[in-house]
Amino acid sequence: MKRHWRNWSHDDEGEGLPDSDSDTRSSRRFSLTRLMAIFLFSLFLFSLIFLLPHPPIQSASTAKTLHQFKQTQQGNVADSVELHKDKLLGGLIADGFDEQSCLSRYHSVTYSKGLSGNPSSYLISRLRKYEALHKECGPYTESYNKTVKDLRSGHVNRVLLVDPGVDMVDLFCEPLPHVSWFLPPDFPLNSQFPSFDQKSDQCYGKMLKNKSATNSVVPSFVYLHLAHDYDDQDKLFFCDDDQAFLQKVPWLVVRTDNYFAPSLFLMPSFEKQLSDLFPNKETVFHFLGRYLFHPTNKVWGLVSRYYQAYLADVDERVGIQIRVFDTRTGPFQHVLDQILACTLKENLLPDVNQKGDIVNSPGKPKSKAVLMTSLSYGYFEKVRDMFWEHPTVTGEVVGIYQPSHEGYQQTEKKMHNQKAWAEIYLLSLMDMLVTSSWSTFGYVAQGLGGLKPWILYKPENGTAPDPPCQRAMSMEPCFHAPPFYDCKAKRGTDTGALVPHVRHCEDMSWGLKLVDSNSWQ
Repeated sequence: MKRHWRNWSHDDEGEGLPDSDSDTRSSRRFSLTRLMAIFLFSLFLFSLIFLLPHPPIQSASTAKTLHQFKQTQQGNVADSVELHKDKLLGGLIADGFDEQSCLSRYHSVTYSKGLSGNPSSYLISRLRKYEALHKECGPYTESYNKTVKDLRSGHVNRVLLVDPGVDMVDLFCEPLPHVSWFLPPDFPLNSQFPSFDQKSDQCYGKMLKNKSATNSVVPSFVYLHLAHDYDDQDKLFFCDDDQAFLQKVPWLVVRTDNYFAPSLFLMPSFEKQLSDLFPNKETVFHFLGRYLFHPTNKVWGLVSRYYQAYLADVDERVGIQIRVFDTRTGPFQHVLDQILACTLKENLLPDVNQKGDIVNSPGKPKSKAVLMTSLSYGYFEKVRDMFWEHPTVTGEVVGIYQPSHEGYQQTEKKMHNQKAWAEIYLLSLMDMLVTSSWSTFGYVAQGLGGLKPWILYKPENGTAPDPPCQRAMSMEPCFHAPPFYDCKAKRGTDTGALVPHVRHCEDMSWGLKLVDSNSWQ
């Protein structure tokens, strides 16, 4: 049982996760980036396929949850069981948590946000198996204590531990029952973490350069640098031969800000397991994101109050997430033009009648709520005024809402982070979604919501692109910094053209994303 993971944010990182607009005062170092789903998710997926024994474990409790409703014949009892099954997302989430300690875990279904598709029985059984393993080997258990004591003994501890940072406990509920996944503050290597980089002797990439990574001498721990600036040697993490060596290392310390799941699907040794876990490849982030990331009660309060006040009683909900990569102070007219061009062209919003005061429509008009997220207030004002000052040509009633307009990223500020996470979750509750290119804020919202958004193309030279947007081919996030290397042939290759279910991203031509392979046959 011995696998440890840790991650940090970067002072020079190009995008902080909750940054939905740019400003010259913006801080490029934001604590939420080291906590959020994009990379913790990748590590957890890696844990499922790398750390557990391969034979599937059939969970009796899972089978009961999945089949109990079919066996129940009485009305009231059947309704109760069906509700219970929905709360557990078809068995994806484990039963037995204290519901009051994390209301969002079981209450998301009250907003009609079940899963997009059904998780495989193999995925559910692996999650239950990992939960049992984590309960046995998590922080301060007998196994953990022995492992820490014998850190250099080579004893094998196979659980995922996460650095809580300064605000993770304020943002996310614990995802695993009965034991924490947070790294204990007295872990022996804690003091060394800040000094780890690509020049460290423990860095796997440097070990490969120095030819010190040999089967005859297995180190007690290895530092894996999987951040966006990693080099060719670091990227050999995604080769089967290197995985064979890393499997022997007792502890792995990981620094990453990448969603690297697509490259795991290119590794032959993981192919069978990943296919069994996710028959539909584009549900990877959606299923594990809904399993792992539940807002704390404080954040859930922000989500539920806003949803009930402005978004609940409408016929249709549209989310628009605005992220601008520009050092100048916005808002920008070309960005507004692009948003309106996209939403009107794709019939996400109705056009307005510039000359009329009233559009008569028989019966009760259709209502539509538009949730906009941006650090700037200007885009919201313009769109709101447009639908206030003019009637829609369809007679629809359109309400425009923006929860916050913080102006600029505010590093390490708790409420700022909580608002960002709440807005991501609110976007995931929409029926349709428009997102900005290159934005992890949008990626997480679409993944949690199981949505295929319309992606706004990245503007160039201060002009609105034409066409303004395109529909995403899947609800999966984009891996921004993938390797382009054929491990078997030991040469460069286009990793976006090897298998039908790993393709180049719509918003970043060199990035990789998972898609439903059936749609590419």
